[in-house]
Amino acid sequence: MAALDSFRRECKPLLALAWPLVLAELGWMAMGIIDTIMVGRLPDSATAIGAVSLGGILFYTTTISASCLLLGLDTVVSQAYGAGRIADCHRALWSGLYLSLALAPVITLINMAMTAGLARFGVNPAVLPQAAAYTRILNWGTLPLMLYFALRRYLQGIGLVQPVMFALVSANAINLFGNWVLIYGRLGFPAMGTDGSAWATLAARIYMAGMLIASVLYYDRGRAPGLFHVQLAPDWPGLARLVKLGLPAGAQVVLEIGVFGLATALIARLDAVSLAGHQIALNMASLSFMVPLGISSAAAVRVGHLIGQRDPAAAGRAGWSALACGVAFMGIAAIAFLAIPEPIARIYTADPAVIKVSVTLLAIAAAFQLFDGCQVVVSGALRGTGNTRAPMWCNLLFYWFVGLPLGMWLCFRANWGAAGIWTGLCCGLVLIGSALLVVWRQTVIQGCGAVHPAGLR
Repeated sequence: MAALDSFRRECKPLLALAWPLVLAELGWMAMGIIDTIMVGRLPDSATAIGAVSLGGILFYTTTISASCLLLGLDTVVSQAYGAGRIADCHRALWSGLYLSLALAPVITLINMAMTAGLARFGVNPAVLPQAAAYTRILNWGTLPLMLYFALRRYLQGIGLVQPVMFALVSANAINLFGNWVLIYGRLGFPAMGTDGSAWATLAARIYMAGMLIASVLYYDRGRAPGLFHVQLAPDWPGLARLVKLGLPAGAQVVLEIGVFGLATALIARLDAVSLAGHQIALNMASLSFMVPLGISSAAAVRVGHLIGQRDPAAAGRAGWSALACGVAFMGIAAIAFLAIPEPIARIYTADPAVIKVSVTLLAIAAAFQLFDGCQVVVSGALRGTGNTRAPMWCNLLFYWFVGLPLGMWLCFRANWGAAGIWTGLCCGLVLIGSALLVVWRQTVIQGCGAVHPAGLR
């Protein structure tokens, strides 16, 4: 009974942070889903869906992975805010912005090189030109996207999550309208096909960065000390602290996104139908993942606040409460993937061959939902304590040395096709979720790392 009462007490502040972040993550994912659905109505839907899938994942593999160097802001800002050190929060934001400016040109060049090298990877020739063009257009939005990530981490670290939610939800309206106009050639614009979808997404990314800049400036009014009243020159120790926390977190995301990026590229070597079915199932698995991902961000902030307040017991309760919420939702998602896979696939396409592949992959996705929810929520809670290394090592070991080799063998040697890749990654996810659950339990037993809060000097 006492444990239930503690869970109920912690759920209120946790969910106050979580639900806007969940909507924000769903808004982020909705852009990709909208793009996929809209291009899926083009004449050759399998090729169009495959191109958007491959081009998008190439761009986001590098861009999102690099932006995860900014995940250290979750720890630094939330712990400093919990301790009442507003000036430290501001200094951390400036460090994040400087880091974004330094990373953006590097990421742009990497994306250009990856796009130029697509032909050498054996990508299906029908998909290749559209995928390359899609990636080149998205690449123009690298800097706005990096600035958006830095500003978002700062805002949620100080508990201001509504602007993040509004920016993502409203950006979807811009993306949807842009897709309608530019893909099919409405309102006097030429019909650009998949290129039009990329330009619409680019406009939405620029809007998101602008919205968060405006939000930070608005909420800074009257705050003491103000954002421009702290040291504006680069804070090298602060930058070093961000990088120290962010490198393992960024490496984890590189490993996680990278394994699905490589899986997409491997499936692209099969045929357009397999790639389109993979994209539909991946869209749905990613959509369900957005809910525990939002809860994970809330867990990082809530745990960080409580550690900043020197209350490790409450921080432990916050982590367990977040885990319960995340796993409960993923259980519902698993049931949906098993119960209505065909209607889900028909949202994207009417092609019966693509639907058949999608139904098979959604069944495999159902098998790993609980473990996926567990690993992402625990990663967030651990980030709040300053532990960004354990998720990295678990992803490296179980995805890249277990799941991916098994999936490749099942796909190409056992002739399971796309289902083989997904089965291997499912096994990896089961192991990652189980291992991180053990790590979190030990962290709680040891007092959540509150003796040395990572975000405080």
